[in-house]
Amino acid sequence: MSESLILPVLPLDDEVVLPGMVVPLDLSDSEVRAAIDAAQASGLNKPRVLLVPRIDGRYGAVGVQAVVEQVGRLPGGEPAAVVRGVNRARVGKGTTGPGAALWVEVLTVDPVQVGERAQELAKEYKALATTILQKRGAWQVVDQVNQIDDPSVLADSSGYTPWLSTAQKVELLEAPDPADRLAKLVEWSREHLAELDVAETIRKDVQEGMEKQQREFLLRQQLAAVRKELKELNGDTETEEEDYRARVEAADLPEKVREAALKEVDKLERTSDQSPETGWIRTWLDTVLDIPWNETSDDNYDIAGAREVLDADHTGLDDVKDRVIEYLAVRKRRQDKGLGVVGGRRSGAVLALAGPPGVGKTSLGESVARAMGRKFVRVALGGVRDEAEIRGHRRTYVGAQSGRIVRAIREAGSMNPVVLLDEIDKVGADYRGDPTAALLEVLDPAQNHTFRDHYLEVELDLSDVLFLATANVLEAIPGPLLDRMEVVTLDGYTEDEKVAIARDHLLPKQLELAGLTAEEVTVEEAALRKLAAEYTREAGVRSLERSIARILRKVTAKDALPSVIGEDDLVDYLGRPRFVPEASLPESKQRTSVPGVATGLAVTGAGGDVLYVEASLADPETGETGLTLTGQLGDVMKESARIALSYLRSHGAELELPVTALKDRSVHVHFPAGAVPKDGPSAGVTLTTALASLLSGRLVRNDVAMTGEISLTGRVLPIGGVKQKLLAAHRAGITTVLIPARNEPDLDDLPKEVRDELTIHAVSDVREVLDIALAPAKVAQTAAA
Repeated sequence: MSESLILPVLPLDDEVVLPGMVVPLDLSDSEVRAAIDAAQASGLNKPRVLLVPRIDGRYGAVGVQAVVEQVGRLPGGEPAAVVRGVNRARVGKGTTGPGAALWVEVLTVDPVQVGERAQELAKEYKALATTILQKRGAWQVVDQVNQIDDPSVLADSSGYTPWLSTAQKVELLEAPDPADRLAKLVEWSREHLAELDVAETIRKDVQEGMEKQQREFLLRQQLAAVRKELKELNGDTETEEEDYRARVEAADLPEKVREAALKEVDKLERTSDQSPETGWIRTWLDTVLDIPWNETSDDNYDIAGAREVLDADHTGLDDVKDRVIEYLAVRKRRQDKGLGVVGGRRSGAVLALAGPPGVGKTSLGESVARAMGRKFVRVALGGVRDEAEIRGHRRTYVGAQSGRIVRAIREAGSMNPVVLLDEIDKVGADYRGDPTAALLEVLDPAQNHTFRDHYLEVELDLSDVLFLATANVLEAIPGPLLDRMEVVTLDGYTEDEKVAIARDHLLPKQLELAGLTAEEVTVEEAALRKLAAEYTREAGVRSLERSIARILRKVTAKDALPSVIGEDDLVDYLGRPRFVPEASLPESKQRTSVPGVATGLAVTGAGGDVLYVEASLADPETGETGLTLTGQLGDVMKESARIALSYLRSHGAELELPVTALKDRSVHVHFPAGAVPKDGPSAGVTLTTALASLLSGRLVRNDVAMTGEISLTGRVLPIGGVKQKLLAAHRAGITTVLIPARNEPDLDDLPKEVRDELTIHAVSDVREVLDIALAPAKVAQTAAA
C-alpha cells in the first residue's frame, strides 16, 4: 500500500541513485547541506531525504527515498553524508517545512510482483553483465553480481554501472516493473558488449601493428649489427653502395619508381640471404638505380655548327641532314618560348633511314648524335624473334632481364639519347611473339612517354629520345610500324659522290687504320674514279672502301713508301676490272642483239639493278602451247607476264604484230640469274616490249632501259624506287630510260649530273613504249644479217 510522506528534496545534478545504492554526498554544497540538516531536524528515527535527479535544471518525476546513514568527514577532511536508497517515490506538490530545504509531498511506489519473465531476463542480464565485467577486469564485482538472486535488486544494482548514461538510469528509475528494467538492461548490455568487441579488435590491431613495427625495427637493428660484425671479421668495410635503402633514398627517382623500389628493399630485408629471390631483387634494384631517370644531355642549338658536323661526316644525304636541322630548329624555338610537354608529347621524332647497304645509314646515326650533342646507342635488331628482347622478360622467369630499349637507356646514361634501331626490317616473328608489335609503343610519340618494360614494371618516359631506324627494304616492315616512322630514303650515290666520299672520308680512315699518313701514300682522284666505275658497281661505298683498304695493305706489305697510286697501278694491286665501260664491252648491245630481249630496271636489297628479260617461241611442230616462266619469279612478276601476253593477244592487230602465232606455239619468258629470287610490280613494260620484239622481229634499242607496270588496257602504271633504278641505269651506261608518266615528280630527287646525262621519257601507254624502245625494221634486219 502506498505511503504518503513529506520529505526534504536533495537534488542530484546529472546523477541518478537507484534503490539499494549507498552513495556519499558532499556537504560543502549548500543544497545538500540544507537537505541533510532538514532531515535531521525532522525528528525521525532514521532521517530521510528524497533524492531527485535534476537534468538541465529540471527535476525528475520519480525519485528515491534515501536514509541518512551517517554524517561525518571523509579521509581528506571534507564534510560528507552517506545515504542509502530505499524505494522509489513519486514527487508531489511542494510544501513547507523546517530549515532552508525544499519540502515536497512524496508518494511511495509499491514494488511490482516478480514474474517468470523477470527471472529469465535476470539470468540473461547476469550473464551479459558477467561478460562485460570480465572484459573490464572487475573480477571482484562479478562475484557480487552472481550472489544477487532478487531480479528487482539485480536491476537496481545497475545504478553502479559506468557504461550506462544518465538518461538510461532515469528510465530505469521511472520503471517500477523489474521485467521492464531488465529488458532495457539486456538490450543496452548487448549493445555495449558489441562496442567492447569492436574496441577490443581495434586495440588488438593497433597493438599488433605497434608490436610488429617495434619487432621489425629491433630485428633490423640486430641484423645490421650482425652484418657489421661479419664484415669486420672478414676484413671488409660496409660501403654505401651495399645499403640499398640508403641508395634508393639518396637517388633522384620519380615518386612511383621510388615507392616500387622501397617495396623491393623491404622485401629484400625480410628475405634470407640463402634465398635465390635475394639475387633477383638485388638485380632489379641495380637495374632501376642504374637508369638515368632525370639525367639529360643539353641539346646543341647551334644550327650552323650542327650542319657543319653533318657535312663534315657525310657527303650528300641532304634529306636526312635537313630533317635533323629542322628538328633542332623546332626544339630551339620551343625552348626560347618556354614550351614544354604538350599532351604528354615532346618534340620527339622517329626517322626511318631506308636504302641499300653501304650508303651510310648506320654511321649517320653517330653523326646526328654528335651534331645534336647527345649520347649515341646502337641497338641491333637483325634476327631478333623474341618479343621479350624489346619489352623485357617477366620477373617470374629465371634469368629475366630488361629489354634492349631499357638497356640502351642505361648504356647511354641519359634519357634523351639518339637510339639507332639497326636493321629493323630483319626482325622476325615466331611462337615467342612478334617484336615488331612490341616496337609499336616504343616508336609512337603519343604512347612512349609511358612505356612499361615487363621487367621493370614501372613507367619509363621515352618521348625525348630521338629514334633512328635503318632498313634495306621498306616492304619487309609491317604497315602499322612503318606508319609510326618518318621515312627518309637513301637511294645511293652517283659516281662523283662516290669519288668525293672516297677522297674525303674513306681514304683518310683507311690510312689511319693501316698506320699510314697522307704523305706516305697518295691515291690520285683518277684512280678513285676508276675504282668506283670499273671495280665496284654498287649503290653504296662499302666495296669501294674494301678496295681502298686492300690497296693500302699491299702497299704496306711491299714497303714501297712513299707511293702514289694512279689509275694504271690498280691492275697491279686489284687485278683486272670487273666492270668495264660500255665502249669496250657493250653488255647491253650483246644482250639485245637478237629479238625478244629487253632491258629492265629493278630494285633489290643492294639497290637498283639492271634486269634483262628474254622471250622465245617454241617450234610449232612440238605442239606445245601456253606460257612458261623461269628465273625464280614471285607471284607479282608471274601476273605481269600473263597480263603482257594477254594485252598483246588482244591488241596485236592494232600494233601490227603477228599474234596468231601465239595460238599454236608456247611462249617461254626467262629472267637470267635464276638463283636470285625476283618479284615486284615493275617488269610489266619490259615483258611486253620483249614479247613485242619477239613477235615483230624488231630489236630493242641497246641504249634503252625501262621500268613500269601495265594494265590489260595498255596503261603504264606507276612504280617505286625510281631514283635507285635511274642510278643503276646510269652506272650501267644506259642513256635512255622510260618511266611511267605518274612517276615524273620522282625525278626531282635525282642528282642533276645524272639527269643531264640521261634521256628520260615519261610514258603513259604501251604504244609509246614500243615506239621508243623498238628499233626500226631496217635496223633489225641489218643487225640480223
